[in-house]
Amino acid sequence: MAAPQNIIALVYDYDQTLSPNYMQDDVLFPRFGIDPAQFWRKCNALVHEQKWDGELAYMKCLLDYLGMDRVTNDMLADLGAGLSFFPGLPELFEDLPKAALRPEHELVGIKVEHYIISSGLKALLDGSRLKPYVKEIFGCEFGEDSEGLISFPKRVISHTTKTQFLFRINKGMLRYDQDVNDHMPAEQRPIPFENMVYVGDGPTDVPCFTVLNRNGGHGIAVYNPEDASGKSFQKCFQLCTHAGRVRHIAPADYREGSHLWLLLSQMVRETADRIMRRRIEERDNATIAAPTF
Repeated sequence: MAAPQNIIALVYDYDQTLSPNYMQDDVLFPRFGIDPAQFWRKCNALVHEQKWDGELAYMKCLLDYLGMDRVTNDMLADLGAGLSFFPGLPELFEDLPKAALRPEHELVGIKVEHYIISSGLKALLDGSRLKPYVKEIFGCEFGEDSEGLISFPKRVISHTTKTQFLFRINKGMLRYDQDVNDHMPAEQRPIPFENMVYVGDGPTDVPCFTVLNRNGGHGIAVYNPEDASGKSFQKCFQLCTHAGRVRHIAPADYREGSHLWLLLSQMVRETADRIMRRRIEERDNATIAAPTF
């Protein structure tokens, strides 16, 4: 029997997508007195001079800087409560599905779920105001030693490995003890790619945009309208106009009635209509008329 496939997944990057700030600049560096310029110089030296992967270099530098502070994942989660977001968040997570879905959609079980896939720290996002509204958050993680202190990278998510988590959402394999490479027929996957919308901000989101483009999903590139340098907009313009990675760009304003709200609402509504039409067609095709006299 085929899976219902009645879930619409809205999937978001975090840094520069849901927040105008990088999460470490927002709450981590100020709390521990870390100089951002010095920190990133050290990271870049590892990447360019010693050929480290960027995310591993970032996590190593964090461990080096935080080593004397006896930091735990619980402490990081507490810091996450101070993360700041673009206008309209976290309200959109609850309000947009109610506005976009009609009663007839809900009657047949269609619903919206939110997911975050980030190369930032999961612990910070787990402590944020977004957490109660999100089905699952995927991010980089630190393991802990025998004293409960962060000690080593436990999980690293790069821009290229983000696509793994689209497949986890697609197959409903959200736990790490589930092998996402296991074969699953398309009709058994709870959230087809065509039922997904991915929201990101730049080149690091290209692999996710590509997966959805090739499989009937939607992508939206967002930019910070307060960025006076124009670089945020230029990234999105390049993705849309020259690289063909996305069809839509919008300011990162999540308030009701904004361009982004309207795009997301329309995508959710049209996807819900398609699911409902398919459900009706399947019902009609399975119906055998009673004999007549």
